[in-house]
Parts: sequence; C-alpha cells; structure tokens
Amino acid sequence: MSYHQAVYDVPSVFESCERPKKSKAFDRTIGGLIPENLARHELEMPDLPERDVVKHFVNLSQMNFGVDNGLYPLGSCTMKYNPKVCDEIASWKTVSDLHPLQDPSTIQGALRLMHELELMLCEIGGVDSVTLQPAAGAHGEYTGIQLVRAYHETNGETRKEVLVPDTAHGTNPASAAMVGYDVLELPSKEGCVDVEAVKSAVSKDTAAFMLTNPNTLGLFEKDVCEIAGIIHDAGALLYYDGANLNAIMGKTSPGKMDFDIVHFNLHKTFATPHGGGGPGAGPVGVKKRVDEFLPIPRIVLQDGKYQLDNDRPKSIGKVRAFFGNYAVLVRAYAYIRLHGGNGLVSVSENAVLNSNYLKELLKDTFELPYGDLRKHEFVMSGRQLKAKGLKTMDFAKRLLDYGFHAPTVYFPLVVDEAIMIEPTETESRETLDLFADACKKIVAEDPEVLRTAPHNTARSRLNEAKAARDMIFSWRAYEKKMQADAEKTSHA
Repeated sequence: MSYHQAVYDVPSVFESCERPKKSKAFDRTIGGLIPENLARHELEMPDLPERDVVKHFVNLSQMNFGVDNGLYPLGSCTMKYNPKVCDEIASWKTVSDLHPLQDPSTIQGALRLMHELELMLCEIGGVDSVTLQPAAGAHGEYTGIQLVRAYHETNGETRKEVLVPDTAHGTNPASAAMVGYDVLELPSKEGCVDVEAVKSAVSKDTAAFMLTNPNTLGLFEKDVCEIAGIIHDAGALLYYDGANLNAIMGKTSPGKMDFDIVHFNLHKTFATPHGGGGPGAGPVGVKKRVDEFLPIPRIVLQDGKYQLDNDRPKSIGKVRAFFGNYAVLVRAYAYIRLHGGNGLVSVSENAVLNSNYLKELLKDTFELPYGDLRKHEFVMSGRQLKAKGLKTMDFAKRLLDYGFHAPTVYFPLVVDEAIMIEPTETESRETLDLFADACKKIVAEDPEVLRTAPHNTARSRLNEAKAARDMIFSWRAYEKKMQADAEKTSHA
C-alpha cells in the first residue's frame, strides 16, 4: 500500500494577509440588547477574499487524517465510521434552529426525541432511568460519582473510598478524585479483577467500585456478578464505565450484571463524532434506588404533553446547561433507530468478530498476554522491539507511513510496551488484512526507518513532551509566543 499525505506550507489566516483588518462592528449593541460595557468596539478579522479562505481550509483538511479516510484502530476509543445520514438529520432546521429557552409547548418534538432516547438507552443498558445532560464520557463519570456521593449522604453515610482495577481508564480515578474520594487501585489476576483483592479492599468506607466490562484488555469479567454481590453487601454501589459497551449490545447489559450506575459514550457506541474538542455526550443511567438524585430538569410525559420537571429536591442539580448537546443526541437517536434492536446486536457481533480476526493475524507477530479469546479489542506487547533498540512508539509512528492511524500505545499499564487495537465493526476484511500486512512488514524493517518515522506524513515526528508543556490553542497565544521568541533572538 502506497501512502503519502498532502503537504502544504499553510500559514494561519492572520498571517495570510499583511495585517488584520480592524472593522467597526455594525450596531454593536444590537439595538441596545448588549450592554455598552460588553460591546466590542472593533473586530480584528483577517482581510481575505472567500477564495483564499476556502483554499486555506481545504488544504488543511488534506493534511489531516480521520475515520472518513482510513482505519483508526485506537483501543478503547471505538473510532467507528460516523454515518453521514445521521449528520444530515442533525443539520435539519427542525434541529439547528431550536433555542433551549423556548417554551416546552413549542419544542414537543425535541422533548419527545430526548425522552425516547432515554428509554432506548434504558433498554440497552438495563437501567431504569437516564439523564442526557453530561457533555462527555468523563463528564458522565463525574456525574455518576456525584450520584454516588448523594446516595450515601442521603443514607447518613460519609464514605471515603472508590475502588478501581489496575486496568481502569485513567478518567475513572480522576473522576473519583475530583468528587473528593480517595482512590484504591486493585491488582488484576490473569488480566481480570481479582475477587479476593476486592474482598480484602472493600470496607465500610467503600463508596463505589468503578468497573469496565469487557475490560481494557478486551477480556470479559466473568466474576462480575460475584463482585457485585461483594460490593452491595458492603453497602456500596457498582459503577459501569460504558467505554466498551460496543462489545455486548443485545448479548447482556450492565443492568443484568447488577450495576447501579452506567455511563454511555454516544461518540463511541452510537457513532456520533468524536469531536476533537467539540461537543459530545455522556448520558448516565441508574437503577431505581439512585433515580431521585439525577440532574434536573427531567423530561416527563404528562397528559399527552412533554414537560420539564424541576421538582426533584434530592437531585444533584444541573451538570450541564439546558439539556446537554442536542445535535449529538439527535445523531445517536438516528443511529439507534436506523439499526433497530437486531442491528445493534449485529454491531457488537461484528465488532467482536473483527477484533478476533485481526488478533489471529497478528498473534505470531506480537506477544498476546492474558489468554486468547477477546471481545471488541485486544492488547499485544511490543516488548520484543527492545532487542532492536526500538519502542512501541517507533512502531506506532511507522504505521502512519502506511496510511493507518496508530493504535493506542502504553495502555493499559499492566502490559509492557502495550499495543491496544480496536478495529470496530465498520472496517472490512480487506482493510484488516492490509493493516496486518503493514504490521508484519514494519517489524521486519531496518530499525533506523522506524526510529525516524513517520516519513510520508505532512509533519515528521513531533516533540510530544514540548507540545504538552507549550500548548498553543489560539491565534493570540501563537502571536504572543512569536513575539517572545523574536525578543529572545534579538537579545541573544
């Protein structure tokens, strides 16, 4: 497979003109609606013709990589193809022209859609109620742990600890810590939760146990029901991280495994865009005993009309403005309706099939720790690369030269030089074969080729540590940095 990414010398739009045009804002108070002290006196905008603006963004798009133009096998991210029909539906004026402050009587269709989406997620997750407010998966986790706190406080308890396995997503301990809990990490046994470790760790201070099933190794936690019994006997709650729900739809559900709180990643399981900083959605579902703590307002159907119910005295309050990211919810609703129940079962079946097919192609190329049969994803070890003076990162960078996005690397931490692969159900057998062939070719290449990769992309290998420390997110920040660098150079 031959792959070369487009390369353009594309300056920012501000640098593309001699100087930004400072134009007076027309009626800057909009007839007095904007207070004088908040109105901008002038707008600093690039003075460019439409032709140059279009060329600028088209060129940038050709230097990008996404699920529309290649395999994106990031483990635990479920980077499946996003159906364009769902995007089209979300762009309809009946969606885009709504305002969240409209009277409920004028948005009955939107309220019905959200109410029905809640019911669909209840069915899929095996829970009794769902809130759509959280704006992302991690925000859903945070909301779920807030529900844990509210539940225990209502029962007159001040529990201090949240348990997580050593294979947990990093957002699990982070969310628990943000709510104020101490986090205890439990060791795994053969890649799954060690039941004896749970028994030893659980106490009267345990508020919840956060668990992903299948876990991040792609293994199904077969002892989950026993674990649920241990947690509930201690008066704690069992929390389900929904990152890997794509593996089990229609086969089982968090509710059947006796989880109390579940968060859904609509951008993973139900193919809404992953955003890149844009809007997301991380709905949270609960069993009945946690229902009264869900965020307000709740959408209820009364006398044939959809209403907003704010009379929930034990609610944790709002966690997001208005109803959450509505256009994202519309996409997920459309995706579920398009597939239907049987279609969602097929989604999970094909996701697991693709994962195991690719795993079989690669298990003689990389070491496969912790058993054989996997669900939607699998984790291999690239530690044999060390013998050539290479790292998993070198392999991942070289994959870019073959036109594939790299898998997740160095996670979970229980696998040395981890390579975490999730092909999803939307990739063809031909694509999986090409990916496996590329992996096999790369490990046989000259080590120096890997060490200096990528070679065929718009940018060569970046200094990732510097990028993490020196983050530039806006033109103004970039301009300040350029000025500071120029001053340093002039004083040198």
